[in-house]
Amino acid sequence: MADATSIAPKHLIVLVLMNLIWGLNLIASKIGVGQFPPIFFTALRFGSVALFLLPLLKIHRGQMGNLFLAAMLTGPAAFSLLFLGLSYAEDAATVAIASQMGVPMSTLLSIWLLGETIRWRRTLGITLAFGGMVIISFDPRVFAYWEGMALVVASTFFASLGTIFVKRLKNIRPLELQAWIALAGGSVLLLFSLLFETGQWQAAQNADWKGWVALAFTAVMSSLVAHTAWYYMISKYPVTSLSPITLLSPLFGIFFGVTLLNDQLTTRMLLGGAVTLIGVFIVVLREKKLVDTGT
Repeated sequence: MADATSIAPKHLIVLVLMNLIWGLNLIASKIGVGQFPPIFFTALRFGSVALFLLPLLKIHRGQMGNLFLAAMLTGPAAFSLLFLGLSYAEDAATVAIASQMGVPMSTLLSIWLLGETIRWRRTLGITLAFGGMVIISFDPRVFAYWEGMALVVASTFFASLGTIFVKRLKNIRPLELQAWIALAGGSVLLLFSLLFETGQWQAAQNADWKGWVALAFTAVMSSLVAHTAWYYMISKYPVTSLSPITLLSPLFGIFFGVTLLNDQLTTRMLLGGAVTLIGVFIVVLREKKLVDTGT
């Protein structure tokens, strides 16, 4: 594995482009849930990915329990809540910030489930991250759709919980894991959509080219291209070296939200966003230091 400080320039370019795709994906998702019922849109995304990756599915004896939980939590649970939150939220930029709560959530879950102990620096980072979200949430503009923000934060909890089970898997290729997540997501979410949503067929008939391009972007560029690049980078570098770079994703999301969707950022949103991202940065840097020093 490469040294934590030796990310090759060509790989750094890939990481920046990967975060650019994720930033644009938030915009595409916002457009998509504006034209399709959100759970149905998520089911279409996973179903599309499953069609690409179906040949990679393989039974892993002794691991199917963890694989099932990893697929369900990181797929249907996390993404349905995220897209539901997007459908409620008026601003994609604030959702970009809220989605970064996965970092402190993962740390809190490691304390709860793995018995990890943390010191004051990461405690400070977690406190700042949640404090920033409180600042954002009490902005009058955001408070009007606080349910959406709560759903986005809840999605980070389930995604973080899913990573606990992902870490327990052995000898399963990243694309194969994505195939199981896509299969679980597509089938379960389609069922949920049929049970709890209406107007799916009408939405599919009335969607314009922007809606279908948004769906294609989320399936191909985000799931297949960006996530595959991310798993490739994980195979070459420590996650703690890569995590700080992923903070580019919400920055791109904020930029594109303002420039492409005309999101309106208030002073309180900017202040809360800055506090949250500083807190997340402290957490990932502290985790990097712990891994690099072996403490």
